[in-house]
Amino acid sequence: MTPGDLWAPAAGAVELEDAGTLVPLERGQRGWWRGPLPRGDYRYRLDGTPLPDPRSPWQPLGVHGPSRPLDTEPFPWTDGGWTAPALGDCAIYELHIGTFSEEGTFDGAIAHLDDLVELGVQAVEVMPVAEFAGDRGWGYDGVDLYAPHHAYGGPAGLMRLVDACHRRGLAAILDVVYNHLGPEGNYLGRFGSYFTDSYPSPWGQAVNLDGPDSQPVRDYLIENAIRWLRDYHLDGLRLDAVHALYDHSAVHLLEEMAERVGREVGPDRWLIAESDLNDPRLATPVAIGGYGLTAHWEDDFHHAVHALLTGERDGYYEDFGSVEQLARALRRAYVYEGDYSRHRRRRHGRPHLLEGEQLVVCVQNHDQVGNRARGDRLCHLVSPGRARIAAALLLLSPFVPLLFMGEEWAASSPFPFFSSHTDPGIAGATTRGRIQEFTAFGWRPEDVLDPQSPATFEAARLRWSERAGEEHLEMLAWYRALLGLRRRHPTLRAGRLDEVGVEHGEDWLVLCRGGFALGCNWAADARSLPVRGEVVAASDPACRLAGDGLLLPGETAAVLRIDGP
Repeated sequence: MTPGDLWAPAAGAVELEDAGTLVPLERGQRGWWRGPLPRGDYRYRLDGTPLPDPRSPWQPLGVHGPSRPLDTEPFPWTDGGWTAPALGDCAIYELHIGTFSEEGTFDGAIAHLDDLVELGVQAVEVMPVAEFAGDRGWGYDGVDLYAPHHAYGGPAGLMRLVDACHRRGLAAILDVVYNHLGPEGNYLGRFGSYFTDSYPSPWGQAVNLDGPDSQPVRDYLIENAIRWLRDYHLDGLRLDAVHALYDHSAVHLLEEMAERVGREVGPDRWLIAESDLNDPRLATPVAIGGYGLTAHWEDDFHHAVHALLTGERDGYYEDFGSVEQLARALRRAYVYEGDYSRHRRRRHGRPHLLEGEQLVVCVQNHDQVGNRARGDRLCHLVSPGRARIAAALLLLSPFVPLLFMGEEWAASSPFPFFSSHTDPGIAGATTRGRIQEFTAFGWRPEDVLDPQSPATFEAARLRWSERAGEEHLEMLAWYRALLGLRRRHPTLRAGRLDEVGVEHGEDWLVLCRGGFALGCNWAADARSLPVRGEVVAASDPACRLAGDGLLLPGETAAVLRIDGP
């Protein structure tokens, strides 16, 4: 396509409504219409109905308002010499713009970037910012995929944030959603066959990736990815729930996207897929049968740590909870590599040959915290000692670690699901659906927070001032110490899985890699672990060498420098 083109195959007539002036578009081939570039706020009229531009770069009045042109050239970028680090050298920090700062904007986030540098992370991952209905939301119901959200500061605000990250040596990743669109303001179906009923989807109609007239839809998504990476200088994209990208084409959308991004933007940009399939093909090179993405999120690591330390066995946690599974997660990330899953009632996953830099893991993220009735963080479910053990397992694992905002100081604020739909019918359905979802898992209706209530959103805001409290300071110091070790010693960053050693008992574990050992004791009583060396970091001052091993008080962890691998 060229600027000014519009795909609307079902329309009998298309006009550009530009600052009150109507300009007819000329019909082209295969459903494309050609017209002039808009100069002011504009809409397209399809057979008389005014609609926002499907590729609108800016929706200053929200999803139902007019589109506005955007010229990215005048932005005064200062990152001309910027080069992102290797993904395997990064610790990623996931944040939500609306609740990360008091302002809830891109500029508000900039004010806390120095805190992230001091913490010791190397990359910031921003939850979705594509225009969605209302002012409050997680962002996974975006409908104008090319437009940064108006309430966050619009396109210029996002550019300022990315530029500010690069000035501080932080890579910038954006979470994008291509498997569905939100329910309010979703006008794409009026323009063409963007959706299909051929596949079931938990979010309404699936996106048409392999049916008739699907190539313009694929181009729409791929060129959206290119737009974010090229025009906003982002270093990478996190692709939401790619297992819901239903595509039986010979060349999968993800493979085509990886090829075009590499060719049109550069091979150094990251494409990181979220999937719950334990499918290594996502990050496997195309030459040997994969899709050629950079890496993928892996949930088994989280589930193994969470189930063991919390004791929870509901939902998908029924497949986890043993120390053997934790040991396997530390060696492989995948716990299920074709093994039978009781929760799924079938075999799950497949064996992989991936290395640590191709696998992103966490002990908390927006899904695992937010998909609870009250948005409980790990620190709300376990003791401070067990939370510190989880942090050590994450940050000394051989994978790319991801932290969720506030995790590093055991933030008191929860992170429940919230939204601000302006359509009363959609708002009510969102609230009812949330209650039904959680009561089906045994929660009481009164325990489920109303996502439409402003109070639910306000409760999720980080309280930066609380970091001065003793308990929060202690947790923050532990995270900084672990990230400092990882930063100073390359052998502790993401790397080869065949160099990982794990020993364990019923309530203790020793992880060895890169000349260091991590000893963890989650029992209530002290344990002596079979490892010796120089203690270089400890979650409790009482952790010490004694006799033939490492003496750990109850619910503590320590890192030792050792002679062997």
